[in-house]
Amino acid sequence: MHFLLTGGTGFIGQRLARRIIERGDTLTVLVRRTSKRGPLEALGARFADGDLLTGQGLTEAVKGVDCVLHLAGVTKARDEEGYIQGNTEGTRRLARAMAALPQPPRLVFCSSLAAAGPSVPGQPRREEETPAPVSRYGRSKLGGEEAVREFCDKVPSVIVRPPIVYGPGDQEFLPALLPMARRGLVLKSGLGPKHYSLIHVDDLCTALLAAAERGQTLRQDAPEVGVYMVSDGTEYRWEDFCVTLAEALGRTPPWVLPVPEALSYVVGLGSELAARVRGTVPMLSRDKVREMRCAAWTCSPDRAAKELGFTPAIPLAQGLQSALAASK
Repeated sequence: MHFLLTGGTGFIGQRLARRIIERGDTLTVLVRRTSKRGPLEALGARFADGDLLTGQGLTEAVKGVDCVLHLAGVTKARDEEGYIQGNTEGTRRLARAMAALPQPPRLVFCSSLAAAGPSVPGQPRREEETPAPVSRYGRSKLGGEEAVREFCDKVPSVIVRPPIVYGPGDQEFLPALLPMARRGLVLKSGLGPKHYSLIHVDDLCTALLAAAERGQTLRQDAPEVGVYMVSDGTEYRWEDFCVTLAEALGRTPPWVLPVPEALSYVVGLGSELAARVRGTVPMLSRDKVREMRCAAWTCSPDRAAKELGFTPAIPLAQGLQSALAASK
């Protein structure tokens, strides 16, 4: 099978690229001229020059492949337009280029639980529920899903929505938590309990490849068909997750300090202003705080299990150990 992979230089993309090559499949990675190709070259990947922000090179890149795995996008941006261009319009340009082919390949879009929106503790999100994103990031990922749907009559398409993804190569989730966990003090936004779904990056790669091979494709008359939530199947309280992380570090369980939501917004605003002065993207923003204040970000992988045969293989404790070992 010949795959075209976008986002191949990122956290998930590099793990997926390795999996594809190890399976014996052919891999072409969409790259810009400034992309770092070294690790992918070492794997034996091919390259296609293209830019999702302009559409340049996409028509040629999608020719002759069996499946496009679309992982490219942004998790942080200076403003809403940055999210829209990175997650919505880039996806639309790719789907449009595929639709122009006489026989378009399959498209698997790696979206996010953020596109569906938060859940309720004990009631994980399911595919048939109406999406209700609460952040710019979530709305832009939902916009990407809608862009894929625009062309699904011509392009056979599947959407995968993962929750928090962690594992070797993670540059955002665990790196932000580890300094606090090592000090024995971890923050959470708000006073109430927080519940989360998680998935190890290697399990996500398994789900994406299963979607490429066996996933039902989108239908205009049935919005839930062709959409798959994936997770390791467990709903974690934030405090319990922090205990498991501390055990992986060989530390005592940390103290979890609730931060009032109003203070979280002030900190987010301060981070935005500081980033504006530096000309960078803020690590924490008010938009991210809107996600953090929600009581639950959980999803049910039941449909993926039934239709894709997806079974997560990596429990949290083992997954954290692998991530920590890779970061040393």
